Formats: sequence, C-alpha cells, structure tokens
Amino acid sequence: MNSIQWAVLAFFAAVWVALAVILSAAPDIYGLATSQLSPATFFVAISLLIALCAIGVMRRWRWVFWLILLAFLAGALRIIVSALELAGALALDGPPWYVAMQGLIGLVQVLIGIAMVRSYLRAGVWGASER
Repeated sequence: MNSIQWAVLAFFAAVWVALAVILSAAPDIYGLATSQLSPATFFVAISLLIALCAIGVMRRWRWVFWLILLAFLAGALRIIVSALELAGALALDGPPWYVAMQGLIGLVQVLIGIAMVRSYLRAGVWGASER
C-alpha cells in the first residue's frame, strides 16, 4: 500500500470513529429520532459501506478510486456550505460545532482528493505501490 491508500483509510477510520461518537452523544443530529431507522442500524449500514470502500482501497479497485476521488473533490462544496452556514448566509443544518466539523471534513477530503489526482497523474490509479 502507498501513502495515498493510507491517507484514505485513515480518513475512513476517523470518520467512522466520529460517527460512533456523534451517534452515542447526539443521535438527533442525523434525524434518526423521527425516522424508523435506529441509530444502531444506521451505524451498521454506514460501517458496511466504509468497509466495502476500505477493501476496495486495499485491493486497489479502479472503480473505488474514481468513486472516492469524485466524492473527495466534491468536499469543496461541503466547505462552501459550512462557511455560508457559519456566516449566517444559510440556515444552520445542525449545531455550529457540527457544521464546523463538516467543513473540516470537507477540507480534509479535498486535500486527499488533490493528492489522489497528483498521484494519478504520476503513476496511474492508486499510484505506485510502496514496498
């Protein structure tokens, strides 16, 4: 595995931990209190999605690379929306700490996405393997 793969996996791990903490401390943020989906079911579903993506990263699946790259570059939209919400131009979609966290997640996504593009231009999908 190379540094790009490690960065993506570390991001997934951090997001997974953050999701677990938020679901145990403030499950109402995701609107689960009014839905028929329990926080546990939501957590398991997201965990399975993250696990599938992690397997794809480790196995260097081409389609996972493009899916993750697109999602991470779209993190720029998350930065913009969070900034507008915190500035008062848009209604807050949760507590200010959550909106700020979403903006930070978007920033990390974009930075990893840019690194993925650079790696792709140098060495192709998932870049060169470091052994």
